[in-house]
Amino acid sequence: MAHSAAAPAEQYNYDIVRKFTIMAMVWGVLGMSAGLYAASELAWPFLNFDIPQITFGRLRPVHTTLVIFGFGGCALFATSYYVVQRTCQARLPSNVLADFTFYGWNVGVLLGVLSYMAGFSQGKEYAEFEWPLDLAIVAVWVVYFYNFVSVIVRRSQPHIYVANWFYLAFILATAILHIFNNISVPVSLTKSYSMYAGVQDAMTQWWYGHNAVGFFLTAAFLGMMYYFVPKQAGRPVYSYRLSIIHFWALIFLYMWVGAHHLHWTALPDWVSTLSATFSVLLLLPSWGGMINGIMTLSGAWDKLRSDPIMLFLITSMSFYGMSTFEGPLMSLKSVNALSHYTDWTIGHVHSGALGWVALVSFGSFYHLFPRLYDTRIHSTKLIYVHFWLATVGIVLYITSMWVAGIGQGLMLRGFDDYGNLAYSFIETVEFLHKPYVWRAIGGAFFVAGILLMAYNLVMTALDARRERSKLEAKLAAKLART
Repeated sequence: MAHSAAAPAEQYNYDIVRKFTIMAMVWGVLGMSAGLYAASELAWPFLNFDIPQITFGRLRPVHTTLVIFGFGGCALFATSYYVVQRTCQARLPSNVLADFTFYGWNVGVLLGVLSYMAGFSQGKEYAEFEWPLDLAIVAVWVVYFYNFVSVIVRRSQPHIYVANWFYLAFILATAILHIFNNISVPVSLTKSYSMYAGVQDAMTQWWYGHNAVGFFLTAAFLGMMYYFVPKQAGRPVYSYRLSIIHFWALIFLYMWVGAHHLHWTALPDWVSTLSATFSVLLLLPSWGGMINGIMTLSGAWDKLRSDPIMLFLITSMSFYGMSTFEGPLMSLKSVNALSHYTDWTIGHVHSGALGWVALVSFGSFYHLFPRLYDTRIHSTKLIYVHFWLATVGIVLYITSMWVAGIGQGLMLRGFDDYGNLAYSFIETVEFLHKPYVWRAIGGAFFVAGILLMAYNLVMTALDARRERSKLEAKLAAKLART
């Protein structure tokens, strides 16, 4: 690993990192709270209150956009700007361009969620923005790419650390996916129609949808993992060679697997078979990366007893391994026949989103935030409390969705002795009530955790301000005496 602390802190643009970190927490609190409310609406439908703007159909894309692009996107901007400067020992090329990505991205997210609540949407999973916002995102992304690559080009280190490989792949792949999935014909400022139709539209959407998970929520956060796990552990990456194999295998295989979302549809059978094959192969680099991350702690396992940040990071790797085993399993046609269109899929998504993406982000922020403010974390005890709130919440969430999804699948496919369906649709809905209640309880635990984290980080920033004020007062008094 490059000696990332060799250059003085003044050399780097930490202001942009602070801004994106703060907004990641703001969107995280809002997005996860929206998700909790949406989950509660499914358990207790009266919470819709017959208000169109907060019905589940509109609130659900608000939740996914805020947590994926608001929380996750800002976390990636923050950490990628931090990591690329530190490992390349070079500053971002322009403060103005860095600020452009900050304001452009966050204004876009805000306008997007407001448009969903007003009823404007493309109706595409993870791509609900209408065309004016899609174009604005392209402009922000081009500037982001320029900022990131400029640091690599101007690096004072001969080596490009592997975390930057993952970040760069995420930036390039996300651009390709976003542009081609959102090619559309505008008919007004708030409405457009996809250039594709029928099964081609579905295939393009899930090529995008799954690779948004693959590159935005996996490859990018692996860049985060490859920097913050070794830094927090105080150990080098377990195997740098394995990290390179992990990178190339993951990048090659992920692009082929999106069609496994379309088993048992009008998609040609050979396409879904090919995607299932690549999905199973994807298990190999995924588990290679998980093992590489966890084994980085070799020789420092005692940190799990004394360092709550390490608990977040290593537990996130465990959930990464679990969700990347579950994904290939669910891509098998025999399993998919049961899981398709059920809440098992929701459980799988959230084991990755909460267990992997959120936990590795929380751990990275706990490492990063005190360094951005040149102070100590306000309360280590609160980090422990947050860890257990988050972990209990995740377990309650995903197990309730496993019960809901598998039970739902079995009921929808149950037949009586005469070959008729054994259960009516309304009976499956009644069955889902208890798992939905438990899902909401698990979500409440998780939201309580991020609220506690937000408090801890705010107090850390205030502690830093007080420390600076005391130091400035001492210096002023000393100067007055002299």
